[in-house]
Amino acid sequence: MNNNWSWDIFFDAFPKVLEGLGITLGLTIACYLFALIFGFIWTFVKRIPITPIRWVLLWIMEFIRSTPPLVQLFFLYYAWPMVPYIGVTLDPFTSAVLGLGIHYSTYIGEVYRSGIDSVDRGQWEAARALNFSTGQKWAKVILPQAIPPTIPMLGNYLIIMFKEVPLASTVGVSGILFMADEFGSQHWKYLEPITIVAILFLVLSYPSAILINKLEKKMNRRFDKKTTSKQIQENKGAVS
Repeated sequence: MNNNWSWDIFFDAFPKVLEGLGITLGLTIACYLFALIFGFIWTFVKRIPITPIRWVLLWIMEFIRSTPPLVQLFFLYYAWPMVPYIGVTLDPFTSAVLGLGIHYSTYIGEVYRSGIDSVDRGQWEAARALNFSTGQKWAKVILPQAIPPTIPMLGNYLIIMFKEVPLASTVGVSGILFMADEFGSQHWKYLEPITIVAILFLVLSYPSAILINKLEKKMNRRFDKKTTSKQIQENKGAVS
């Protein structure tokens, strides 16, 4: 096996690796959307008034967060079909969406919680004074104020998830890392295809990180806590 760099191999491998880019991007979006939606479940789990149920669900949440996502992927793909009565066989893509989506939903749930906790108590009291129902309170008062400040953090998790998606290649998802490994095994040349994978991740994630940083600064200025009292009065006026 020749370990020297070869531009011929690099250009031969590039279109092969690029075939997996659509799968990688599609899997990232699917996992992220799943995590965004499922994150709300963890957020409201912590508000269940029944203590035993809340503690059981919180323990499950901590277990998921404390277990490596690679182990969870292996469990869903290899072990879950063997679970008696409830086990079902999952295809690689579905296993990856569930594994990564559920794992990162526990973190995104904490992002939501921090946004909700940042809503001033006066806003809750204003919703109660206006006799809003639970749904109206959350839809018209709490969430519109809780979600915007969390957008930069949610954007950071999108980038993190994009860089974690290659784990799905271990269960057979044909993303760019899977295609690079396949090319390397066929030609006994891994340096060039793996380098291509690194370049693609850099090209796609670095500009996104810059945009997220700019968005974070913009949001920090917009939701500056020093101006909270003024904003509260404005929000109260809008609600009324």
